[in-house]
Amino acid sequence: MATWTAVAERLPPDGERVLCYLPDNQVYLPGKSGAMEQRSVVVLRFMRDWFLKNPSKTGKATGDHFWLGEGSSNHFFGDVTHWMPLPEAP
Repeated sequence: MATWTAVAERLPPDGERVLCYLPDNQVYLPGKSGAMEQRSVVVLRFMRDWFLKNPSKTGKATGDHFWLGEGSSNHFFGDVTHWMPLPEAP
């Protein structure tokens, strides 16, 4: 069984979708007029050297790497503390 890996210890392969732990991740709940919910574990795609390859998209000095989400759930590199591979399908 996979275990959590700290991003300071090792990064996932470039372009791989993984489970990510974001300790302070809050998301807005649709139709709830500003209501939010804590979602600490999300699926994101690791993009190595994203800002080096896409300098026009930096917008914020956060480092070289980036986490791409689905919809509007992108995250800057520092948001994620741990990751693990996605489980196998049943």
